[in-house]
Amino acid sequence: MKFEPRKINVVVGPNGSGKSTLLKSIFGLTTIYSGSIVYEGMELVGKPSHEIAKYGIAYLPQVDNIFANLTVEENLLMAGYLMRKEELEERVEDIAEIFPMVKRYWKRKAKLLSGGERQMVAMAMALVRNPKVMLFDEPTGGLSPKIADEVIAKIIELRDSMNMTIILVEQNAKKALEIGDQAYLLVGGRLIFEGGCQELLEHPQLASLYLGVSS
Repeated sequence: MKFEPRKINVVVGPNGSGKSTLLKSIFGLTTIYSGSIVYEGMELVGKPSHEIAKYGIAYLPQVDNIFANLTVEENLLMAGYLMRKEELEERVEDIAEIFPMVKRYWKRKAKLLSGGERQMVAMAMALVRNPKVMLFDEPTGGLSPKIADEVIAKIIELRDSMNMTIILVEQNAKKALEIGDQAYLLVGGRLIFEGGCQELLEHPQLASLYLGVSS
């Protein structure tokens, strides 16, 4: 399984197929008994998540991805607590250009934000360390269709304006495949398809059988 750099790599499959576990494994949050995970020539298996983050990989879980009792400002400062003050301030200004709501709700407690706004804050936090790879675990889960589209649009922007490598696990498989570049279909923990997103969407058997998508 090889992910394409500076592309949106979409991982789809039925519930329980191992999609979320794959992301957690890349980020060092599971125990790997066999196999290998290599990033830029470095073996990631056995490394703690904080070390993996230093390599430029960020992980955005579906839940518990912000500090609800802290303000938006405090959330971003927490995300960059190891950075120099000047560097962090400059980085936050850059992030505010991508996520204007960060400055708009700067002093607001995160728990007072809507679900979509919280997800935007979580994405902004993940960007503080200027990662090269972003792992998204169902970022639109529980959001209205309109807000979900806004989140997806931001993911596209990360690829197009920041040349970021995206690995996306998304509940709405059709939507993810429509905006993605490379597709990976997992079933029962096994990879049964790897290729272009459009190719999977148009596959006469796989799309209908596993994704509920009519080609």
